[in-house]
Amino acid sequence: MSTNFAAENIPVGSGTGLLRRTWRQRQVRVGAALTLLVVAIAVLGPLLGPLLTGHDVGDFVGKPFRTDGAAGTDNLGRDVLTRFLSGGGPVLLYAVAATAIGVIAGTLTGMVAGYSGGRTDSVVMRCGDVLLSFPQLVLALLAVAVLGSSGWLLVVVIGITHVPRVARVVRQATLAVAGQDYVLAARMYGLPRRQILATEVLPNITGPLMVEVGLRLTYSIGYVASLSFLGLGVQPPAADWGLQINENRIALIVTPWGVLLPVAAIALLTVGTNMITDGLAKASADTSVGPTS
Repeated sequence: MSTNFAAENIPVGSGTGLLRRTWRQRQVRVGAALTLLVVAIAVLGPLLGPLLTGHDVGDFVGKPFRTDGAAGTDNLGRDVLTRFLSGGGPVLLYAVAATAIGVIAGTLTGMVAGYSGGRTDSVVMRCGDVLLSFPQLVLALLAVAVLGSSGWLLVVVIGITHVPRVARVVRQATLAVAGQDYVLAARMYGLPRRQILATEVLPNITGPLMVEVGLRLTYSIGYVASLSFLGLGVQPPAADWGLQINENRIALIVTPWGVLLPVAAIALLTVGTNMITDGLAKASADTSVGPTS
């Protein structure tokens, strides 16, 4: 017999129900199109770049900041378009990895704190408050100063700084369902805590959790691009959108494409994920105030 006592009590906004309500919104479909466009460039760009331009990422093709060709050359005479098409992978990969670290750890932490209550809840939340007191960029700079520059180090730092923010949202959502009848029934039957959290609590906090995933991904994109621009992420001569902006900003007036192309891609990706997140938030809010039967 199934032990999921919440089977008939899961809100309409959970799981696939929330996704269907979200997809009905026009802004979400537009946001998904923008996001998929940038993702396609990041994934397929390294393969298409040499085919379209005839150059590899590190090839010297002419004098620095030439204006001829598809998009000109960069500060070292490399083809701008080739490097742009090859530079989206690190931004996307690092942002998704940092988001995954923050959401997974934050969800586990928040559910345990909200369900356990008492001293466990207090200790977890106060530790989160300490971490929240440090700006994410400051923590990243401190980590680089101590451990050296590394893309994956920044992923871990950004992911860790997401944890308390996700945990607060998940804790509040867990508190809202911890006193429901299906959770109390599961406890009465003596189910292990981990099973209750996995089968009774987690399915009923899917709505706010998915909204938080979208928010964390949006912030991760901005942080990864900003840190790459500062030279703290991917290191030369590798291609990276944030690094490409920094390398070509001194010739913005002469050859603007070296800056405008990566800026436009990062902007479209951020706007697209924001539109999807706003749609998720609206669908989740509509579900919470609407009928649940």
